[in-house]
Amino acid sequence: MYFSGSQNYFCDCRQKGLIKEGCCLKPNFLKNILMLLVVLLLYIAVKDLAALPVKQNINVGDPLLPQLAGYRYGRNPAMQVYSSENNKKLLLPGGIPIAGKTGPVKMKIKLLGVIPFRQVSVNVVDPVEVMVGGHSIGIFLRSEGVLVVSYTPVGDSLGFKYNPAEKAGILPGDIIVKINGRAVKNDKLLQDEIDTLGNKKVPINLEVKRGKRTVQISLSPLYCRETGRYRIGLFVRNNTAGMGTLTFYEPTTKIYGALGHMVTDADTSRKIDLAEGQITNAVVQGIYPGKAGKPGEKVGYYRGRPELLGEITKNTSVGIFGRLRKSPAKFFYKDTIPVAMCYEIKEGPAQILTVLKGDNIECFDIEIQKIILRNRTGGKGLVIRVTDQKLISKTGGIIQGMSGSPIIQKGKFVGAVTHVFINDPKRGFGVPAEWMLREAGFFFLNDDFQKAA
Repeated sequence: MYFSGSQNYFCDCRQKGLIKEGCCLKPNFLKNILMLLVVLLLYIAVKDLAALPVKQNINVGDPLLPQLAGYRYGRNPAMQVYSSENNKKLLLPGGIPIAGKTGPVKMKIKLLGVIPFRQVSVNVVDPVEVMVGGHSIGIFLRSEGVLVVSYTPVGDSLGFKYNPAEKAGILPGDIIVKINGRAVKNDKLLQDEIDTLGNKKVPINLEVKRGKRTVQISLSPLYCRETGRYRIGLFVRNNTAGMGTLTFYEPTTKIYGALGHMVTDADTSRKIDLAEGQITNAVVQGIYPGKAGKPGEKVGYYRGRPELLGEITKNTSVGIFGRLRKSPAKFFYKDTIPVAMCYEIKEGPAQILTVLKGDNIECFDIEIQKIILRNRTGGKGLVIRVTDQKLISKTGGIIQGMSGSPIIQKGKFVGAVTHVFINDPKRGFGVPAEWMLREAGFFFLNDDFQKAA
């Protein structure tokens, strides 16, 4: 056998046609084999290191680089880990650096102990335990100002239709926060103020939020023959209501998380800029099963007057958060369970907790098919699939109202259901529990960690 067309890897025996068992190999051949082994070793190390997060939270007592716990990386010739503070090699008797106390740790990874490859920042935190939910809840939000949903033309006395707001440049999705300097708290206040200013023949000046910008818009209202009032031609709304699932509750702080994704306006898909909000108890009255192309949903109601459970203080891409005034009467698990960090989630069997009838929380089997920890958009860090035949027969899979249902794996709270795949209701997305807990105010990060590469 020849390598690169060269005959010099072998001794003279080959040229003489006298190759025998045990024939000597020249040093160049051994050198090339060694180089191939080094390259292979480096390739394996680099492949795994490339997927390593540049910053992450780690529980006290866990390996500082848990994704590489299988490596004996204190002794691995392809990879060495050093402290960024004193350039000291991190090596413990097992060859695995362990997070011994809370606080930030910065590490530099060097290939062959010489070539700088990556800097990793770790925030070591105390483990957190929570009560996991599964309860159906009513969700009520009032936005800051009023949200422009659509245009509604104004008919004048001659039957012609105009739209002053559209002509002035107001867009669906805009939020009207002030009218002539007065805060707009609800749609009725805006309507009354427009009519009052119109009767006085006073021009209207609106302060409008458009994304991250604030714009000033001036216009004059028109008298509407149909309503007998002055209008500017807008359909607006300042409140949203729906149904979801309570995900977790931390008894000491009374902080809760729910839903697993952002609350948006049904017509504009725009985030609701929260002014105030509440969650209440809810009961599931019925189920509309889902099928491909048509998501199912839970049908809820309230027994008597809705019981206020807590306030909503944050509306984020990974759920709604606040503090409970009153804890739910019963939980599926009687005691708190540990919150899994992202590196602890594994592909494979898991369970979800949710309500299908009344207020009875049930446990159903699912499978975590894929973990996408780099995708923090809209809480889509997990791909899940319902495998429980009982749940499939009743709901078709994941349905609306199930958002926020906690995901449990090996006794730990690992995430929550967030979205359903429209064309495959047995599958959907989930959000890792760590993302929700971080947004809720746990796993505090210091400035050095937040500024890490």
